[in-house]
Amino acid sequence: MAAIPVPAARHRQQMSILSDAELVPLARMGDEFAIRAIVQRHNQRLFRRARAIIRNDAEAEDVVHAAYIKAFTNLATFRGEAQLSTWLTRITLNEALGRVRGRKNTIGLEEIDVQTMAPGGEVLQFPSSLSATDPETELSRSQARHLLENAVDELPDDFRAVFVLRDVEGMSTDEAASYLGIRPETAKTRLHRARKMMRQSIEKQLSGAFSALLPFDGARCAFMADRVIAALRPETP
Repeated sequence: MAAIPVPAARHRQQMSILSDAELVPLARMGDEFAIRAIVQRHNQRLFRRARAIIRNDAEAEDVVHAAYIKAFTNLATFRGEAQLSTWLTRITLNEALGRVRGRKNTIGLEEIDVQTMAPGGEVLQFPSSLSATDPETELSRSQARHLLENAVDELPDDFRAVFVLRDVEGMSTDEAASYLGIRPETAKTRLHRARKMMRQSIEKQLSGAFSALLPFDGARCAFMADRVIAALRPETP
């Protein structure tokens, strides 16, 4: 009996509820909807992590795009020993760090000397509600997010990467250290210094939440998926 074709809209919806482990075999076979689902699921986190290194929205998008192309063209090498999100993050960070090193000709983050960690360094506490009650409230939160993003951008490269992974993305110190290829003690030291550098300038003014920092959703997210699909399609003669 011939299989009944599944409408594209329904097929797309089905893909969105599958786990990464279920999507990977389909993506290996070139299923466009599976690839699109993976891209849209991981866009925001990868963008945040790329931008933490690059400090430029447009270049961070280029980094994420390049990372996706590397990932999908080498998907056969992904064995599932780590989560897909971990694998994609490592590819993205390697791409971003490679660009920074090539641009600035500086040493990598893992080569920066570590000094003794100072005591303290408590996590900054910020309001978590994102619902806007009126335009003034939303404007205030938008301005606060802008202030925070500027403060993050001004951090030294080594501090900024740890800060974004740890306090924006919510990773554990060990996870952040693993992604960056540094020791947990190194990550703790850099995190402490990053928090200390930012505290005075933002603690009393911030009214937004870290979860709303560096958004990558809506049209931007869909456009990234379109770019990846277009790049992966074979050229017609």
